[in-house]
Amino acid sequence: IGLAAGFDKSAEVYNSLFKLGFGFVEIGTVTPLKQFGNPKPRIFRLQDDNALINRLGFNNDGIEIVKNRIKSDGKNGILGVNIGPNKETKEKKNDFCLGLKSFFNIADYITINISSPNTEGLRDFHDQEKLKDLLFTLNKIKKDNKTKIPLLLKISPDIKDNHISEIVNVAIKNDISAIVLTNTTIGNRDNLVSKVKKEEGGLSGEPLQKIST
Repeated sequence: IGLAAGFDKSAEVYNSLFKLGFGFVEIGTVTPLKQFGNPKPRIFRLQDDNALINRLGFNNDGIEIVKNRIKSDGKNGILGVNIGPNKETKEKKNDFCLGLKSFFNIADYITINISSPNTEGLRDFHDQEKLKDLLFTLNKIKKDNKTKIPLLLKISPDIKDNHISEIVNVAIKNDISAIVLTNTTIGNRDNLVSKVKKEEGGLSGEPLQKIST
């Protein structure tokens, strides 16, 4: 059992988390440049629905600070790094490339996060051709750097059923070691009862567990 990305976004407490007994810890999502994320409030409790809505927006310290922090502190367990693009970037694929180049010799695995609903255009990478292009490029970086670091792919729970097999096939053909299920959902609000159910952002908790399963 490991701790998913989103808790220790900037690699500040991962070694302490290992002491709690996690089999692995995944930090991030880390973007090339530091960013503060979306304005607050950006997390909402849906107590009556056993759920949360968040629109954090990849708040983190950026690649250089996070990389230096890991180098300084070392790692006492299996450490994954979840990478993604900055909100204002014009070329998201390049941001993924920067993430891989920065962490392939530090992390034990790298997760390619194409799943957040809070970064505009990010989920476009679920498109078969865009995903092929992204994974081909990342694998070329691995080859050029002679690294066999495992790449994981984190996907959205809002994929249409007929697209799931396409994504799985692309992942297999491009040597993806595992698929991370799943990020938050932007749908599935109709049966909720909490007053804040219409807040913008991704829904997690019990409603997400049901659709992900």
